Amino acid sequence: MCAAPLALAAFYRGIQRGPALLASAALLLAFVSPLCALTVALFAARGLHHLVLVLVAAPALALAFPHRLPFARVGGFFGLSAFLWLWHLPAAYTLAWNSHAIYWLMQVGLLGSAFAFWSQIFHAERPAERIASVGMVLALAGQMGLIAAILTFSPRILYLQHLGLTEAYGLDALADQQLAGLVMWVPGMLPLALLGALLLRRGWREASLT
Repeated sequence: MCAAPLALAAFYRGIQRGPALLASAALLLAFVSPLCALTVALFAARGLHHLVLVLVAAPALALAFPHRLPFARVGGFFGLSAFLWLWHLPAAYTLAWNSHAIYWLMQVGLLGSAFAFWSQIFHAERPAERIASVGMVLALAGQMGLIAAILTFSPRILYLQHLGLTEAYGLDALADQQLAGLVMWVPGMLPLALLGALLLRRGWREASLT
């Protein structure tokens, strides 16, 4: 399944092979490599796992399959926002931890909503839409920054499932949670800030020419 984007690109025209290769590589990293198993022990690895899906696999899929989804403009942003917060609510995290079905439902929801979000961002047709896309990218960055702040500065452990599992990696559970916040803050914010600046520059340039 992880190799499906690359396989489709090999047989169908209109699918960009470079982004499809990147998407397959990101999915393999997220679900087949040791990173996936490491998410059981370290919540910081879980945070990195989500960044791979939202900021690498989903944008690559949106570029590989250049089709603007009809519900992407609103549904992508609100769906991605909902799944980001769900993953970080301790009660929802517990449900996903205890149920394979809920775990995969949340993974598919996160990846699918991120794909819809990036489809809207990358395939906006008018300059005004591209400028508006900057607002959505910044809103996403703001939510991720808030979640990162909660993880970094919380005085207590929010995800008790990782108690007793992090010590093998030289971290207590609270330090692991703080590291997850820093992972979301630095590797997560920099690509979004750069993309937002590029989209804003392109949108203003096209608007000035019309």
